[in-house]
Amino acid sequence: MVAKVARGSILVVVLAALFLAGPAEAKHKKKHHKQASVPGSFDYYVLSLSWSPEHCAEPAGGSDKTQCKSSRKFAFVLHGLWPQFDSGFPQSCSNVALSDKTRDAMLDIMPSPKLIEHEWSKHGTCSGLAPDAYFANARAAFTSVKIPTSYRDPTTAFQTNVGKVEQDFAGANPDLDSSKIAVLCRGKFLQEVRVCLDKDLHPRSCGDDVNDGCGGAIVVRPVK
Repeated sequence: MVAKVARGSILVVVLAALFLAGPAEAKHKKKHHKQASVPGSFDYYVLSLSWSPEHCAEPAGGSDKTQCKSSRKFAFVLHGLWPQFDSGFPQSCSNVALSDKTRDAMLDIMPSPKLIEHEWSKHGTCSGLAPDAYFANARAAFTSVKIPTSYRDPTTAFQTNVGKVEQDFAGANPDLDSSKIAVLCRGKFLQEVRVCLDKDLHPRSCGDDVNDGCGGAIVVRPVK
């Protein structure tokens, strides 16, 4: 009888502890979510390099005159510089406005006014930097990564795979290796290469949720 009472008492204590822990855990999650939207609160950057010929081959590129209907033929362009947590990412951290002057100054490497505005609103506001400083960082990050020769101005399509893309980028950038790069595709076509950088814009390992997104052979569309 004593043993039964003891076990019953223990059960009551455990249930009470779980009941009390429930609100605390929910509060912790809510607090984390709140912290995720604080400008300047992040662990590292993801530099996203978009393969322009793929974007322009898709329906979305049809209305993108600056990038897809220009006399200049783009290869890799800057998609964005994204503040990232080791797991997950913050977004839309403030309502700070972007001036036309700052936006237009990026069009040489980020040839879409709408994209620039979107990237500032969703990602740039989480950097903790003013717009000019954020886009200066984005430009510095973009120019710090050397594009492998075969991706600079291909006039015909060619085939590759994730391992070869990562090898090519690592060959052109001694500080890079496969742990710091992710390759993404749309179907069988190369779409993006993402490079993980610390807050000083030096290559670092990617978090667990920055992964390759291609299967098998990859087709790289030509620059036209």
